[in-house]
Amino acid sequence: MDTDKNCDFSPLKQELQAQLTSIAHRLDRVMSDLDENDTCLLNELDEISKSFMLSSALASSYYLKCFLSPFTDKYDEISQSIMRIRLKRLGALIVIERDVPVADLISPGIPLSAEITSSLLESIFVAGSPLHDGAVLIKGDKIVSAANILPLTKKRFSGRKLGTRHRAAIGLSERSDALVLVVSEETGTTSFSLDGRLYPFSIPAPSEGSEFNETAAGSAAAKR
Repeated sequence: MDTDKNCDFSPLKQELQAQLTSIAHRLDRVMSDLDENDTCLLNELDEISKSFMLSSALASSYYLKCFLSPFTDKYDEISQSIMRIRLKRLGALIVIERDVPVADLISPGIPLSAEITSSLLESIFVAGSPLHDGAVLIKGDKIVSAANILPLTKKRFSGRKLGTRHRAAIGLSERSDALVLVVSEETGTTSFSLDGRLYPFSIPAPSEGSEFNETAAGSAAAKR
């Protein structure tokens, strides 16, 4: 995955380094505690797992913002809608057009030409909505259309079962430079496709973000 040369990843690297260093210290403590036969490590391992997930969410937000910010000013609205759709276990497929037009690569759906808001995006993918099947197409700060049909990839993925949304996301990103966001209805997992490849990402719910801030503050206080 090629990153945008105009993006400054130094803040991300510094923050990730701090978080991963904290996780490494906690793992060292767990390794030491293994010598204690009467010590239960389940809670500590669960907290370490959550810390890894939140570090992944941090990296995701940086990369996605980097890829999308040159093409839309509505990153916050898009990310908020993805988070809410995930929490409600709805499926979603969102195409962000970048330099290469995608109109000739998709079967057009219903024109909308609406300003992007998180509530509108969320409402489109509510089960039973006449627009929830297919993909939303975003260009700039507008939702151009909904219920678009994307080309499916012809790739075979050994040992990996991909649903129609994921195959559609990969299929379009193979044929254009579009970034395609996917929320799985079955698992609630989120991913994006770029250049024919699929990448997992996560956007934490507000409570998850607060939990991380408290953990980070506690680690910083312990170091002092």
